Amino acid sequence: MWFSKLLLRMAGWTVNITVPDYPKAIICVAPHTSNWDFILGKLAYASVGRHAGFLMKESWFFFPLGLIFKAMGGVPVKKKGSSLVSALVEKFKQSKKLSLAITPEGTRSRTNEWRHGFLHIARDAGVPIVLGAIDFATKRIIIEKTFEPSGDIDRDMRSIKDYYAGFTGKYPEKFSTD
Repeated sequence: MWFSKLLLRMAGWTVNITVPDYPKAIICVAPHTSNWDFILGKLAYASVGRHAGFLMKESWFFFPLGLIFKAMGGVPVKKKGSSLVSALVEKFKQSKKLSLAITPEGTRSRTNEWRHGFLHIARDAGVPIVLGAIDFATKRIIIEKTFEPSGDIDRDMRSIKDYYAGFTGKYPEKFSTD
């Protein structure tokens, strides 16, 4: 914990995590424009003594890196062929404690079409969604808001995108809330 705080402080980053340490939660993280987002997010959460798993493209889970990512809480995501939402709902239901970071953009490239599976997972598993932002413009990592889905996917996604519109990714041209 102290080492994570030290590294972030040395790099000029501040962390403000004020949401409760829910036993189960989805951590929605944006903007996601760089691999640095992963490192900064893991350090920030560890700096307050918390642990979160994460979703990552299956192709990153090659030997020996895959062993490291799995030990860190990584969940490989296949592009097609299986129901990730159902599997994660079941994982949440079977776990006593599980926090999982998800980037709704699903890519580091610019996209207007954010994935909405995390909204279905939260609803079906009965877990809260906390909104986490990594803002390169101010060098702040913020997790201050718990989002309560209404059940209207389009309206919920618009609300979430509106929240993130004020944050800047490492590569601002790759981030869109349109």
